[in-house]
Amino acid sequence: MATLTSWAQDVITCDLCDKAAQQFCNSCQVSLCESCIKKHRDELKSLPHDIVPFLDRKIKVVFPECQKHSGGTEAWIFGNNKTITRIDVHGAVRDTVPTTCLTWPDDISVTRGGELIYSDGNSRTVNIVRDGKSETLIIAPQGWTPWRLCCTGFGDILVHVYKGIGPQSKHKIIHYQGQNIKQEINNDGKGNSIFKDGQTSLFMSENINGDVCVSDCNADTVVVVDKTGRVRFRYDGTPARNKLLFGPRGISTDALSQIIVTDINNNCLHILDQNGQFLRCVDGCGLEKPFGLNVDSEERLWVRSLSTGTIKVIKYLEQP
Repeated sequence: MATLTSWAQDVITCDLCDKAAQQFCNSCQVSLCESCIKKHRDELKSLPHDIVPFLDRKIKVVFPECQKHSGGTEAWIFGNNKTITRIDVHGAVRDTVPTTCLTWPDDISVTRGGELIYSDGNSRTVNIVRDGKSETLIIAPQGWTPWRLCCTGFGDILVHVYKGIGPQSKHKIIHYQGQNIKQEINNDGKGNSIFKDGQTSLFMSENINGDVCVSDCNADTVVVVDKTGRVRFRYDGTPARNKLLFGPRGISTDALSQIIVTDINNNCLHILDQNGQFLRCVDGCGLEKPFGLNVDSEERLWVRSLSTGTIKVIKYLEQP
Protein backbone atom coordinates (compact mmCIF):
# COMPACT_ATOMS: atom_id res chain seq x y z
CA MET A 1 0.00 0.00 0.00
CA ALA A 2 1.27 3.44 -0.85
CA THR A 3 1.95 6.12 1.73
CA LEU A 4 1.89 9.86 1.09
CA THR A 5 2.63 12.61 3.54
CA SER A 6 2.32 16.36 4.07
CA TRP A 7 5.78 17.05 5.44
CA ALA A 8 6.27 20.30 7.29
CA GLN A 9 10.03 20.39 7.94
CA ASP A 10 11.12 21.76 4.54
CA VAL A 11 11.18 25.52 4.11
CA ILE A 12 7.97 26.35 2.26
CA THR A 13 8.09 29.41 0.03
CA CYS A 14 5.41 31.79 -1.17
CA ASP A 15 3.81 30.73 -4.46
CA LEU A 16 4.04 34.32 -5.75
CA CYS A 17 7.68 34.99 -4.81
CA ASP A 18 10.66 33.26 -3.15
CA LYS A 19 10.11 34.45 0.41
CA ALA A 20 9.14 32.11 3.25
CA ALA A 21 5.38 31.51 3.47
CA GLN A 22 3.67 32.52 6.73
CA GLN A 23 0.08 32.53 5.46
CA PHE A 24 -2.12 30.21 3.41
CA CYS A 25 -5.26 30.85 1.35
CA ASN A 26 -7.61 27.95 2.06
CA SER A 27 -9.90 29.05 -0.75
CA CYS A 28 -7.23 28.96 -3.46
CA GLN A 29 -4.81 26.49 -1.81
CA VAL A 30 -1.94 28.96 -2.19
CA SER A 31 1.02 29.60 0.14
CA LEU A 32 1.70 33.29 0.77
CA CYS A 33 4.22 35.55 2.46
CA GLU A 34 2.95 38.62 4.30
CA SER A 35 3.95 40.92 1.43
CA CYS A 36 1.97 39.03 -1.23
CA ILE A 37 -1.40 38.77 0.55
CA LYS A 38 -2.71 42.02 -0.96
CA LYS A 39 -1.37 41.08 -4.41
CA HIS A 40 -3.17 37.74 -4.24
CA ARG A 41 -6.47 39.36 -3.23
CA ASP A 42 -6.17 42.01 -5.95
CA GLU A 43 -5.46 39.48 -8.70
CA LEU A 44 -8.55 37.44 -7.83
CA LYS A 45 -10.98 40.07 -6.56
CA SER A 46 -14.05 38.13 -7.64
CA LEU A 47 -13.24 35.20 -5.33
CA PRO A 48 -13.52 34.89 -1.54
CA HIS A 49 -10.20 34.37 0.26
CA ASP A 50 -9.94 32.52 3.56
CA ILE A 51 -6.36 33.45 4.51
CA VAL A 52 -5.02 31.88 7.70
CA PRO A 53 -1.63 31.32 9.39
CA PHE A 54 0.21 28.58 7.49
CA LEU A 55 0.04 26.06 10.36
CA ASP A 56 -3.75 26.46 10.43
CA ARG A 57 -4.18 25.72 6.73
CA LYS A 58 -6.77 23.24 5.49
CA ILE A 59 -5.43 20.97 2.76
CA LYS A 60 -7.84 19.82 0.07
CA VAL A 61 -6.86 16.45 -1.37
CA VAL A 62 -8.03 16.28 -4.98
CA PHE A 63 -8.02 13.12 -7.08
CA PRO A 64 -8.70 13.17 -10.81
CA GLU A 65 -11.38 10.68 -11.81
CA CYS A 66 -9.87 7.48 -13.17
CA GLN A 67 -12.14 5.55 -15.52
CA LYS A 68 -9.79 2.62 -16.17
CA HIS A 69 -8.90 1.79 -12.57
CA SER A 70 -11.80 1.96 -10.13
CA GLY A 71 -11.17 1.35 -6.44
CA GLY A 72 -8.82 -1.28 -5.01
CA THR A 73 -5.74 0.88 -4.55
CA GLU A 74 -5.44 2.89 -1.36
CA ALA A 75 -2.93 5.09 0.42
CA TRP A 76 -2.26 6.35 3.92
CA ILE A 77 -1.86 10.14 4.16
CA PHE A 78 -1.38 12.70 6.92
CA GLY A 79 -1.25 16.45 7.29
CA ASN A 80 -0.84 18.99 10.08
CA ASN A 81 -2.77 17.08 12.73
CA LYS A 82 -2.39 13.92 14.81
CA THR A 83 -4.52 11.71 12.56
CA ILE A 84 -3.40 9.39 9.76
CA THR A 85 -6.06 8.72 7.12
CA ARG A 86 -6.47 5.91 4.59
CA ILE A 87 -8.10 6.94 1.32
CA ASP A 88 -8.79 5.25 -2.01
CA VAL A 89 -7.83 6.42 -5.48
CA HIS A 90 -10.99 8.55 -5.69
CA GLY A 91 -10.30 10.35 -2.40
CA ALA A 92 -12.90 8.51 -0.31
CA VAL A 93 -11.87 8.08 3.33
CA ARG A 94 -11.62 4.39 4.28
CA ASP A 95 -10.10 4.60 7.75
CA THR A 96 -8.61 7.02 10.28
CA VAL A 97 -6.01 6.28 12.94
CA PRO A 98 -5.11 8.57 15.88
CA THR A 99 -1.44 8.92 16.82
CA THR A 100 0.34 9.81 20.04
CA CYS A 101 2.24 12.73 18.46
CA LEU A 102 2.19 16.17 20.08
CA THR A 103 1.66 17.78 16.66
CA TRP A 104 1.76 15.40 13.68
CA PRO A 105 3.85 12.41 12.52
CA ASP A 106 7.17 13.10 10.83
CA ASP A 107 6.72 10.27 8.35
CA ILE A 108 4.68 7.12 7.78
CA SER A 109 5.17 3.78 6.07
CA VAL A 110 3.57 0.34 5.85
CA THR A 111 5.37 -2.87 6.80
CA ARG A 112 5.56 -5.99 4.70
CA GLY A 113 2.80 -7.39 6.91
CA GLY A 114 0.56 -4.41 6.18
CA GLU A 115 0.97 -2.67 9.54
CA LEU A 116 1.13 1.13 9.67
CA ILE A 117 4.18 2.73 11.31
CA TYR A 118 5.02 6.38 11.93
CA SER A 119 7.93 8.39 13.31
CA ASP A 120 7.60 10.91 16.13
CA GLY A 121 10.54 13.28 16.48
CA ASN A 122 9.34 14.69 19.79
CA SER A 123 9.52 11.30 21.52
CA ARG A 124 12.39 10.05 19.28
CA THR A 125 10.39 6.92 18.49
CA VAL A 126 9.05 4.90 15.61
CA ASN A 127 5.60 3.60 16.52
CA ILE A 128 3.47 0.81 15.09
CA VAL A 129 -0.34 0.78 14.98
CA ARG A 130 -1.96 -2.44 16.17
CA ASP A 131 -5.69 -2.82 16.75
CA GLY A 132 -6.05 0.94 16.36
CA LYS A 133 -3.54 1.72 19.13
CA SER A 134 0.07 2.92 18.94
CA GLU A 135 2.95 0.91 20.37
CA THR A 136 6.59 1.98 20.55
CA LEU A 137 8.57 -0.13 18.09
CA ILE A 138 11.95 1.64 17.95
CA ILE A 139 13.69 4.25 20.09
CA ALA A 140 16.35 6.19 18.18
CA PRO A 141 19.93 6.13 19.52
CA GLN A 142 20.79 8.80 22.09
CA GLY A 143 21.27 12.19 20.46
CA TRP A 144 19.55 11.21 17.20
CA THR A 145 16.01 11.97 16.04
CA PRO A 146 14.02 9.77 13.60
CA TRP A 147 12.51 11.41 10.53
CA ARG A 148 11.91 9.47 7.28
CA LEU A 149 10.90 5.80 7.08
CA CYS A 150 11.10 3.00 4.52
CA CYS A 151 9.95 -0.61 4.95
CA THR A 152 11.96 -3.19 3.01
CA GLY A 153 10.81 -6.24 1.08
CA PHE A 154 12.32 -8.50 3.74
CA GLY A 155 10.33 -6.90 6.55
CA ASP A 156 13.10 -4.67 7.89
CA ILE A 157 12.81 -0.91 8.48
CA LEU A 158 15.12 1.85 7.27
CA VAL A 159 15.04 4.93 9.49
CA HIS A 160 16.58 8.24 8.50
CA VAL A 161 17.85 9.92 11.67
CA TYR A 162 19.47 13.30 12.17
CA LYS A 163 21.48 15.04 14.88
CA GLY A 164 21.84 18.78 15.38
CA ILE A 165 19.94 21.84 14.20
CA GLY A 166 20.18 23.83 10.98
CA PRO A 167 22.94 23.71 8.33
CA GLN A 168 25.25 21.63 10.55
CA SER A 169 22.76 18.79 11.09
CA LYS A 170 24.22 15.31 10.52
CA HIS A 171 22.27 12.56 8.73
CA LYS A 172 22.46 8.79 8.49
CA ILE A 173 20.24 5.80 7.76
CA ILE A 174 19.82 3.01 10.30
CA HIS A 175 18.73 -0.41 9.07
CA TYR A 176 16.63 -2.13 11.74
CA GLN A 177 15.79 -5.81 11.85
CA GLY A 178 13.00 -5.87 14.37
CA GLN A 179 14.24 -3.61 17.16
CA ASN A 180 17.91 -4.41 16.54
CA ILE A 181 20.31 -2.32 14.48
CA LYS A 182 21.53 -4.38 11.53
CA GLN A 183 23.47 -1.70 9.67
CA GLU A 184 24.24 2.03 9.64
CA ILE A 185 24.65 3.87 6.34
CA ASN A 186 26.60 7.09 6.84
CA ASN A 187 30.24 6.84 5.68
CA ASP A 188 31.94 5.59 2.53
CA GLY A 189 34.99 3.32 2.41
CA LYS A 190 37.29 6.28 3.05
CA GLY A 191 35.41 7.46 6.11
CA ASN A 192 33.76 10.39 4.34
CA SER A 193 30.12 11.18 5.02
CA ILE A 194 27.82 9.87 2.28
CA PHE A 195 25.14 12.46 2.98
CA LYS A 196 25.62 16.21 3.09
CA ASP A 197 25.04 18.14 6.31
CA GLY A 198 21.97 20.37 6.30
CA GLN A 199 18.51 21.05 7.65
CA THR A 200 16.54 19.07 5.05
CA SER A 201 15.73 15.37 5.26
CA LEU A 202 16.65 12.27 3.29
CA PHE A 203 13.94 10.43 1.33
CA MET A 204 14.43 6.67 0.88
CA SER A 205 13.19 3.78 -1.22
CA GLU A 206 14.45 0.20 -1.55
CA ASN A 207 14.86 -1.17 -5.07
CA ILE A 208 14.17 -4.78 -6.07
CA ASN A 209 17.91 -5.56 -6.20
CA GLY A 210 18.33 -4.46 -2.58
CA ASP A 211 19.81 -1.04 -3.36
CA VAL A 212 18.76 1.81 -1.09
CA CYS A 213 17.89 4.86 -3.21
CA VAL A 214 18.13 8.17 -1.36
CA SER A 215 17.16 11.74 -2.20
CA ASP A 216 19.79 13.84 -0.43
CA CYS A 217 17.95 17.16 -0.50
CA ASN A 218 20.84 19.03 1.11
CA ALA A 219 23.13 18.01 -1.77
CA ASP A 220 20.42 18.21 -4.48
CA THR A 221 21.51 14.71 -5.46
CA VAL A 222 20.16 11.16 -5.59
CA VAL A 223 22.55 8.71 -3.91
CA VAL A 224 22.20 4.96 -4.40
CA VAL A 225 24.00 2.49 -2.13
CA ASP A 226 24.08 -1.30 -2.35
CA LYS A 227 23.26 -3.81 0.38
CA THR A 228 26.65 -3.29 2.02
CA GLY A 229 26.24 0.49 2.15
CA ARG A 230 28.74 1.11 -0.67
CA VAL A 231 27.88 4.04 -2.94
CA ARG A 232 27.01 2.71 -6.40
CA PHE A 233 26.31 6.03 -8.08
CA ARG A 234 25.06 9.58 -7.69
CA TYR A 235 22.66 11.45 -9.97
CA ASP A 236 22.56 15.26 -10.03
CA GLY A 237 19.85 15.84 -12.65
CA THR A 238 22.22 17.16 -15.32
CA PRO A 239 21.17 14.68 -18.09
CA ALA A 240 17.60 16.00 -17.94
CA ARG A 241 18.79 19.43 -19.12
CA ASN A 242 16.14 21.29 -17.16
CA LYS A 243 16.27 25.04 -16.66
CA LEU A 244 16.57 25.11 -12.87
CA LEU A 245 18.77 23.31 -10.36
CA PHE A 246 17.68 19.73 -9.66
CA GLY A 247 15.53 19.63 -6.52
CA PRO A 248 15.01 15.97 -5.54
CA ARG A 249 12.45 15.15 -2.87
CA GLY A 250 10.17 12.08 -2.84
CA ILE A 251 11.67 8.93 -4.34
CA SER A 252 10.26 5.52 -5.23
CA THR A 253 11.02 2.43 -7.32
CA ASP A 254 8.82 0.24 -9.48
CA ALA A 255 8.50 -3.36 -10.70
CA LEU A 256 10.99 -2.64 -13.51
CA SER A 257 13.64 -1.55 -10.96
CA GLN A 258 13.29 1.99 -12.28
CA ILE A 259 13.98 4.85 -9.88
CA ILE A 260 11.48 7.71 -9.92
CA VAL A 261 12.22 10.95 -8.10
CA THR A 262 10.32 14.22 -7.84
CA ASP A 263 12.00 17.46 -8.91
CA ILE A 264 10.41 20.24 -6.88
CA ASN A 265 12.24 23.00 -8.76
CA ASN A 266 11.36 21.92 -12.31
CA ASN A 267 7.84 20.57 -11.63
CA CYS A 268 8.58 17.15 -13.07
CA LEU A 269 9.64 13.59 -12.26
CA HIS A 270 12.94 12.01 -13.30
CA ILE A 271 13.01 8.31 -14.22
CA LEU A 272 16.33 6.42 -14.03
CA ASP A 273 17.21 2.79 -14.60
CA GLN A 274 18.64 0.77 -11.71
CA ASN A 275 22.18 1.77 -12.73
CA GLY A 276 21.50 5.48 -12.64
CA GLN A 277 21.08 6.08 -16.36
CA PHE A 278 18.59 8.86 -17.08
CA LEU A 279 15.63 7.59 -19.10
CA ARG A 280 13.16 10.45 -19.29
CA CYS A 281 11.22 13.12 -17.44
CA VAL A 282 7.52 12.98 -16.69
CA ASP A 283 6.11 16.48 -17.10
CA GLY A 284 3.13 18.16 -18.68
CA CYS A 285 0.86 16.68 -16.01
CA GLY A 286 0.20 19.97 -14.24
CA LEU A 287 2.58 19.12 -11.41
CA GLU A 288 3.22 21.97 -8.97
CA LYS A 289 6.19 21.54 -6.64
CA PRO A 290 5.94 17.71 -6.64
CA PHE A 291 7.06 16.47 -3.25
CA GLY A 292 5.55 13.23 -1.93
CA LEU A 293 5.76 10.19 -4.18
CA ASN A 294 4.80 6.53 -4.19
CA VAL A 295 4.05 3.77 -6.68
CA ASP A 296 0.94 1.67 -6.10
CA SER A 297 0.31 -2.00 -6.88
CA GLU A 298 -1.00 -1.12 -10.34
CA GLU A 299 2.15 0.84 -11.20
CA ARG A 300 0.54 4.26 -10.93
CA LEU A 301 2.31 7.21 -9.36
CA TRP A 302 0.70 9.08 -6.47
CA VAL A 303 2.31 12.51 -6.45
CA ARG A 304 1.66 15.13 -3.77
CA SER A 305 2.13 18.84 -4.41
CA LEU A 306 3.92 20.80 -1.70
CA SER A 307 2.32 24.09 -2.73
CA THR A 308 -1.30 22.96 -3.01
CA GLY A 309 -1.48 19.79 -0.91
CA THR A 310 -3.32 18.02 -3.74
CA ILE A 311 -2.47 14.52 -4.92
CA LYS A 312 -2.37 13.45 -8.56
CA VAL A 313 -2.53 9.80 -9.60
CA ILE A 314 -0.55 9.33 -12.81
CA LYS A 315 -0.23 6.42 -15.21
CA TYR A 316 3.37 6.81 -16.31
CA LEU A 317 4.62 3.59 -17.94
CA GLU A 318 5.03 3.95 -21.68
CA GLN A 319 2.92 1.57 -23.73
CA PRO A 320 4.74 -0.76 -26.20
